[in-house]
Amino acid sequence: MSDIKSAAAAKAADYRKRIYAILGASSGNLVEWFDFYVYSFCAIYFAPVFFPKGDSTSQLLNTAGVFAAGFLMRPIGGWLFGRIADKHGRRTSMMISVIMMCGGSLAIACMPTYATIGAFAPALLLVARLFQGLSVGGEYGTSATYMSEVAPSGRRGFFASFQYVTLIGGQLAAVLVLFVMQQVLTTEELRAWGWRIPFVLGACGALIALYLRRSLAETSSKETRANKEAGTLAGLLKHKKAFINVVGFTAGGSLMFYTFTTYMQKYLVNTAGMDAKTASAVMTCALFVYMLLQPLFGALSDKIGRRNSMLCFGVLGVLCTVPILHLLKDVTNPYAAFGLAILALAIVSFYTSISGLIKAEMFPAEVRALGVGLSYAVGNAVFGGSAEFVALSLKSIGMESTFYYYVSALCAVALLVSFRMPDSQRDGHMTQDDYEFDHDAAQPATTAAGNSSTRKPA
Repeated sequence: MSDIKSAAAAKAADYRKRIYAILGASSGNLVEWFDFYVYSFCAIYFAPVFFPKGDSTSQLLNTAGVFAAGFLMRPIGGWLFGRIADKHGRRTSMMISVIMMCGGSLAIACMPTYATIGAFAPALLLVARLFQGLSVGGEYGTSATYMSEVAPSGRRGFFASFQYVTLIGGQLAAVLVLFVMQQVLTTEELRAWGWRIPFVLGACGALIALYLRRSLAETSSKETRANKEAGTLAGLLKHKKAFINVVGFTAGGSLMFYTFTTYMQKYLVNTAGMDAKTASAVMTCALFVYMLLQPLFGALSDKIGRRNSMLCFGVLGVLCTVPILHLLKDVTNPYAAFGLAILALAIVSFYTSISGLIKAEMFPAEVRALGVGLSYAVGNAVFGGSAEFVALSLKSIGMESTFYYYVSALCAVALLVSFRMPDSQRDGHMTQDDYEFDHDAAQPATTAAGNSSTRKPA
């Protein structure tokens, strides 16, 4: 009886350890994405400060171009931080990335305007965004890997979905801060100096996240990190099929995600003609509901399988994207806009709730962070990061509706890839608990499941 109680106590302690690790990693993830998305949500106020010439659409197009440029650094960040995570540990990589994000936000908060230093202002803005793009490119792969590894088997979909809970939470916090400022400050004050406040808040939050991440237990074992192929492109190329699959379904998933989150506020203002404050309120409420959906769809994937969740995303994305965007184009009622946004975000949830996990399950431990980070960053940089730029470019030449079909086409690519790939939950590299935490040393001990040589190929 005492042995049974001891075993139950040890299991409960291990479970609490995993939950704490997920919460610790999530806190940093939230701050990273808050810092990154504040730029997008505040762009309607600081665009004239850095790009004073032209109409509102051309100014937003310039800021969207800088936003997209930040995504071009993601593959480099995915490679760099993935290598660090696989060679030196997940925790080390996550701490470095949050420090870099803090520096980028602080730089933007203190940056002089076009009126002060001329063309150097947008150039410095670009440099800061490239710096942040490098950071967030590393953050996604490492945090996805870490949270997937510490999540208990059988409930990985539910627990790993909290990566996107905090990712969306970062977006929600960004739009919520803007919404509050819109109630307190005038439009003139927001354009003059108010837009700097969220960047200061983000830099301060990053310092708190750094403190929390210092106490996280490491998940990668010394044996894994000592593997000569750990964190190398040579080791990753042995799993090029998994790499191509991730790039394929990330193209559609990230494009649709950014279309209905970061771009949607501008779309409601610039296309539907909605008041900026009303659009912010609509997206604040929509993002909150979207955040709550992630654990539900993650738990669903534990029941029906990751592949089936991805197939649902692909089918619904192909069928529903064009009608939803057409309806939003002519929407006048904010409640109708909210309902349509929720419908779109529910479809995206089939992908986002398991986005990090399905990628982590497709790579062995020694190249997992590199595989997740680099493959995601490539697809995300090319298609997700360019969503606003492509949409606004097509609008500027009178072909806005072409963008709707572009999003649907990429969802079709994701559907095709999902149909052809095996179910990573069943046939991947994380079929059972990889790590058992040593509660005295606060370090993990690798189990037999952690030996990737025993796994089936993704």
